[in-house]
Amino acid sequence: MTREHLCSIQDLPSGQARLFVLGDVPICVVRIETQVFAIGDTCSHANVSLSEGEVLVEECEIECWKHGSSFSLATGEPLTLPATLPVPTYPIFIDDAEVYVDIPDEDVSGGDVSESNA
Repeated sequence: MTREHLCSIQDLPSGQARLFVLGDVPICVVRIETQVFAIGDTCSHANVSLSEGEVLVEECEIECWKHGSSFSLATGEPLTLPATLPVPTYPIFIDDAEVYVDIPDEDVSGGDVSESNA
C-alpha cells in the first residue's frame, strides 16, 4: 500500500465530490460531515466520472450523472441500475486535519497527485 496526501480537511466541503488522480488512478473523494470516503471515480457501467455526479448526503451515496446509477460511498456497491458491478473503495486517514488515502501499490504507476474541482 502507498499512502498519499490528498488535501486538508478544510478543502473538502461537506456534501461535494472532488476528483483526485494518483498516478493513473482517478479517485472520487467525498466528505459528509465528519466522514470522508474515497471510491474509484469511474462508473462501472458507463466509464464516466462519478465525481461529476450528485452526492446523496442522507443516503451516503453518489449518483452517476450519465445514467443515474447510485453507488455506496462506504462499500462502492451499486445500489441502482443500470450499474451492476462495484467500484473500488480506498481507506482514508486523517492526521492533524490532513487527508490521506491508501492505494494498492499495483494501482499506482508513479507520478504526482493531481486534483480537479469537479
